[in-house]
Amino acid sequence: MAKKEKKFTKAEWSWIFYDWANSIYATNIMAAIFPILYSQIAGKGTVGDHVYGYAVSFANLLVAVLAPYLGAIADFRGMKKKLWFGFMITGVVFTAVMGIVGDWKLMLIGFVISRIGFSGSCMFYDSFLTDVTTPNRMDEVSTWGFAMGYIGGSTIPFLISIGIMIMMNMSELSMRIAVLIVPVWWLVFSIPFMKNVHQVSYVDTPPSSLGKAAWKNTIGTFKSILKTKAIFFFLLAYFFYIDGVDTIISMATKYGDTLGLGSIGMILALVVTQVVAMPCSILFGKLSKKVGALKLITFSVLMYAFITIVGFSMGYIVDFNERLGLTPEKAISISQVLFWILATLVGTVQGGIQALSRSYFGQLIPPERSGEYFGFMDIFGKFACVIGPALYELFYWLTGKACFGILSIILLFILGFLFLTVGKKHFRVAEHAEM
Repeated sequence: MAKKEKKFTKAEWSWIFYDWANSIYATNIMAAIFPILYSQIAGKGTVGDHVYGYAVSFANLLVAVLAPYLGAIADFRGMKKKLWFGFMITGVVFTAVMGIVGDWKLMLIGFVISRIGFSGSCMFYDSFLTDVTTPNRMDEVSTWGFAMGYIGGSTIPFLISIGIMIMMNMSELSMRIAVLIVPVWWLVFSIPFMKNVHQVSYVDTPPSSLGKAAWKNTIGTFKSILKTKAIFFFLLAYFFYIDGVDTIISMATKYGDTLGLGSIGMILALVVTQVVAMPCSILFGKLSKKVGALKLITFSVLMYAFITIVGFSMGYIVDFNERLGLTPEKAISISQVLFWILATLVGTVQGGIQALSRSYFGQLIPPERSGEYFGFMDIFGKFACVIGPALYELFYWLTGKACFGILSIILLFILGFLFLTVGKKHFRVAEHAEM
């Protein structure tokens, strides 16, 4: 029995594989290639260029508004899989649109809708964690999901995309092909999830009263969150620190492009992030059994605060090169090295903090209401992610220096750390109750 318990079940593997399927969106669209393509089409420093950050915020805001209600509906029998599929297909279709249209406005509309599809499908995917595994296996299953996402969903198609772009001299067409790889990969590798993952825990309700019951349950869950101190403080901390994580993912290449760093160098540095993240994600899952998930989450938050300082230093050298006695060429050269260091540091904690946040929260909530609770986790995360990109653009606009935009993100990690510290006693009580 003990030997069998260590192996992942078909449902667990199929759940893990959806990270393999969708992670290419996070790499090619959110982080590396599409921001560069979009910047070329819209033009650097134009209205289209500056509105990009606000578009990211708008997409996150829209998903955040809908998340708790959709999560409540998902908890009813047979609904979670349907909602996941609807959002997944929406993301796939509009990602394809982004790679085809030529006008930057249409590209931006496609991006907003595809990001809504991606975010919504991920919310329901996360909530399925309580359906496919048990509380004592959640950390390991969740971290393996991110690990498979990094090595298979990100690195392999990402390297294929880079190879195509290099062979085609980083042309616009090559970047469009890299964008179009995303919906194909995403759809094909979603098939195991479609076949083998099913909703096990659910709430029964007549279809005629679905909407009314969902609204009532949403309000009830919100009140329960306010009363349950462990969940409340964890979500407050998550609200801030995941905002910083998401902002760094979304704005990294755009920030580097603003500083004048080479596109190929930045993209290759992000490959390092994916390669480092795979073993580190698995390591976090194993360490959580010895150290505890909460300590590893806290460590990751502090590491991200340091990463923000590295990012600021990178921009400061370029923006104030004369004050530092450096030529523009030398300043960019130093910043390129710092970007590689930053990419490596991000790889050590990016998968771990996301995976353990997901599994730790899954252990705190009732499994039959997982859709609803993960809906609230998503609203906390997405409303937070409205702040980060807007904060970056605001400080960039006020100072005229991108380095101050990236430095402003450290505030989010400081607040996340404070709420994790304040809620520590409530987390201990909840962990003891689980045992």
